[in-house]
Amino acid sequence: MNIKRYPSVLTIAGSDSGGGAGIQADIKTISALGAYGSSVITALTAQNTLGVRAIHAVPPVFIKDQLDAVFEDIIIDAVKIGMINRTEVALVIADALDRFKPEFVVFDPVMVSTSGAKLIEDEAIAVLWKQLFPKADLVTPNLEEAEILVGRKISSVDEMKTAAEDMVRKGCRAVLLKGGHLAGPVIFDVLATKHEETLIMETKHIESLNVHGTGCTLSAAIATFMARGNSLVQSINFAKNYVSGAIEAGRFFKTGNGSGPLNHAFLPTKMKTKS
Repeated sequence: MNIKRYPSVLTIAGSDSGGGAGIQADIKTISALGAYGSSVITALTAQNTLGVRAIHAVPPVFIKDQLDAVFEDIIIDAVKIGMINRTEVALVIADALDRFKPEFVVFDPVMVSTSGAKLIEDEAIAVLWKQLFPKADLVTPNLEEAEILVGRKISSVDEMKTAAEDMVRKGCRAVLLKGGHLAGPVIFDVLATKHEETLIMETKHIESLNVHGTGCTLSAAIATFMARGNSLVQSINFAKNYVSGAIEAGRFFKTGNGSGPLNHAFLPTKMKTKS
């Protein structure tokens, strides 16, 4: 009998009790795009569409237990990593990547809260540069996160291009610098890699209050498309189209009293199989 399996994506991130971002958004995305999702929770948050009330950190030893449990039993085709704000957690994840060697890793380095507060210590940033960024096939910072990583303001597409290329020169394999925070009718994203010409990608801006978890959704979608066998550039383009569709489909719905979620299930895909 020909035994098949599902494309499998592991998300390593925090839990969002409101369901719009973090682990919850990742699992919804992975499922909607036809893959099997598993999770390692790094932190618990008490939050809703209006904001975060409290954060409870998961002990690093238990994060390691989760990682070992998943990797030792399930074939993982791609890993998505979300917010890491503690040095010891970064080291635990880096160790797991070294031991289990997943084929693809997408790292969304959540470093700044919606209110603009820095969520990560400088010591942890240094560990990310040394231990995690070189292991990731793609790093997906937004403008504010990129400003922390390169140590300067970024206010134009040209400056985005320079910053993304600087991050690659400093040790990243590839960087997708997201320009959604730049004002204008078009969103510009910049993809820089080690061996290819830097690409500037354009997406039409969609006016919506329901954009909570957009970055989590994009990185999880990229990881899922890579797990399904697509190239990096194909995965990014497919993921960007999925996010645009999810924003458009969720524009006129109300979930809570603040920034609501995307409509992750606007066009569900049947579960794919791998031999």
